[in-house]
Amino acid sequence: MTLKLRSAAVTDRGLIRSGNQDSVHAGPWLIAVADGMGGMAAGDLASTIAIDAISALDVETPEDSLVAALQQAVEVATVRIRAAIEEDPERQGMGTTLTALLFARTGSCLALVHIGDSRAYLLRDGMLKQITRDDTFVQMLVDEGVISPEEASSHPRRAVVTQALQGESVEPAYSTMVPRAGDRWLLCSDGLSNVVRPGTIAETLVSYPDRQQCAARLVDLALRAGGPDNITVVVADVVD
Repeated sequence: MTLKLRSAAVTDRGLIRSGNQDSVHAGPWLIAVADGMGGMAAGDLASTIAIDAISALDVETPEDSLVAALQQAVEVATVRIRAAIEEDPERQGMGTTLTALLFARTGSCLALVHIGDSRAYLLRDGMLKQITRDDTFVQMLVDEGVISPEEASSHPRRAVVTQALQGESVEPAYSTMVPRAGDRWLLCSDGLSNVVRPGTIAETLVSYPDRQQCAARLVDLALRAGGPDNITVVVADVVD
């Protein structure tokens, strides 16, 4: 049995923002979401740089090279963002989140890289689990027991990230997992996760077998919830 990854993506600027600073990639070996920050022009540029760097990995990659490939792509993105800032000092402070999943050519393993507050979720056997941990101020407060996860969802500083790709040295989280046939992955920007409850996300992932329809429905739910931010969704299935 050889496992494959099949994916679909939808992105929307939302109902409040004047433009879309998110960037996305959904391919046969790689899926990725980047959420730019630092003003419209700079945020858009930062997320585009990150996705351009990571999308070069959408090729057949040996299992033992997955994490190293992701690390190298992050380094490339960091160098390019630094160069963009040096080119125009007004871009100082620009940056982007990055959450990406790279599937091995054998289908026996996958690797994740994560920095910022875009998320990766795994739906397995009908149960939804958040795989990534937000690099945010409120997550730090939750970890320290200062506030509850419920309080974090409405905290006024919930959008403050503690790590992002900004042209400087960073420490993204890397991990590997063994995929199973039937797994469904969701990668999304916080334009979805900040306004749609996990239970609703899980119900939608279960209810819409078609990946494109599922991604579109999730974006629609975020829009119905006010669409205060850019919304980007990738739905990917592990298939035999």
